[in-house]
Amino acid sequence: MSKCRNLIATTALATLAAAPVLAQEFGLGRAALPEEIEAWDVAVLPDGTGLPEGQGDVYDGEEAWINNCAACHGDFAEGAGAWPVVAGGDGTLTDARPVKTVGSYWPYLSTVFDYVHRSMPFGAAQILTYDETYAITAYILYSNGIVEDDFVLSNENFTEVVMPNVDGFIIDDRMETEFPLFVTEPCMSDCSAPVEITKRATDIAVTPAFPRLLLDGTVLEPGATLEEASAQGTATDAAPMEEAAAEPAAEEVQVASLDPAMVEAGERAFRQCRSCHQVGDGARNGTGPTLNGIVGNVAGQVDGFRYSPAFVEKAEEGHVWTEESLDAFLENPRDYIERNRMAFRGVRDADERAALIAYLTSYSN
Repeated sequence: MSKCRNLIATTALATLAAAPVLAQEFGLGRAALPEEIEAWDVAVLPDGTGLPEGQGDVYDGEEAWINNCAACHGDFAEGAGAWPVVAGGDGTLTDARPVKTVGSYWPYLSTVFDYVHRSMPFGAAQILTYDETYAITAYILYSNGIVEDDFVLSNENFTEVVMPNVDGFIIDDRMETEFPLFVTEPCMSDCSAPVEITKRATDIAVTPAFPRLLLDGTVLEPGATLEEASAQGTATDAAPMEEAAAEPAAEEVQVASLDPAMVEAGERAFRQCRSCHQVGDGARNGTGPTLNGIVGNVAGQVDGFRYSPAFVEKAEEGHVWTEESLDAFLENPRDYIERNRMAFRGVRDADERAALIAYLTSYSN
């Protein structure tokens, strides 16, 4: 017992002896200069705190985007390779694989400005001027359909921009709503009614029995053996299939009237459009509307897509997408419909435009 007391006393004395040493100033370092603090303090908050003076418009932003961002994120913010998409994704947040972009997901514009200025371009962060950062942010807004092409973003109107998903986030209240549920005394026995197995899946035949189609075309009915199926043959099943093949679908008739080589060439040319538009079964709106049924129909008619005012005006005029009007539009979209939101520069080659129109016609019955 005495040894223990001696050990405690020795430890206490050592602590008291060391205390003055720990309190000494070692003379290392210096206070940070205001300029150094300013260089590090680059955060921008949702209420505009931290915004530097500056401005930039959509057109300057497009040029800055092409020079600094497009290599990773695509010319139209559609993403390139494994790099993330920045525009589009409207209405996908409830999908199994949501497309989280600036337009569909980010709640505050300050996050965009702060991230671009602080971390981009990748590998060369903070080379952008304040004006370039404002311009790129404006172009990102335009690519997501939030502003028009003549929009100028500055520190003065920055907080006026409301992001589409600003109300999609909630305050984390788990400490008040959930935490109390898990700090009570746990139940260790007789916590719920006993579980009793009343039936099994095999008892109630929950797995339906389907006929199987063998490699030789023979239909094997449920419960039938291979010998019985061979004896029965497939004549009864072949007749309806032949009758169905005798009447091709309307879409097949339409495709048959087109030059297959032109449609194939158009499909290849359409690759430059896929970042914004989809066609075919399961097509859905993205940065641009789906293009099923576009040829021969009035402009601006796709349900669920928010068109620019220029396209709405064309729709109200009853503008029809004929092969001729589509050809003119594809050659120079901005000249054909002034102030429209489509950032695509156009297809200069007439043969390529004709192939694109043939491909779209194959989905326009």
